[in-house]
Amino acid sequence: MSGIMKVFLLLAVMVCISEAQMGHTSGNLCLCQNVRNRISSRNDIKDIQIYSATIFCDKVEIVVTSNSGLRYCLNPKLKAVQKLMASIMKRETSSTARPTEFTSTTNTARV
Repeated sequence: MSGIMKVFLLLAVMVCISEAQMGHTSGNLCLCQNVRNRISSRNDIKDIQIYSATIFCDKVEIVVTSNSGLRYCLNPKLKAVQKLMASIMKRETSSTARPTEFTSTTNTARV
């Protein structure tokens, strides 16, 4: 194989690798592909998990687990969701009866 062919082959491999990496850019690996724009009954909520923005997903995600085990995502920009989160955070910070554990990327609250 001639030297020019080797250079073109090397360039083609580099382009293929570059294109493959572009498909997995940061911010695209989110849990929530679809979000709900309403909150079901607060009495039906068993658990709420808040995922902070990371290099893998560039947005905050709120995952709700219902008493029946159904999991869905809420739109964090809705006023009703923001009020719900504020009331949970207020209750969690004012409660000293039980310790709360937080990880760096996920907060979990029992409702």
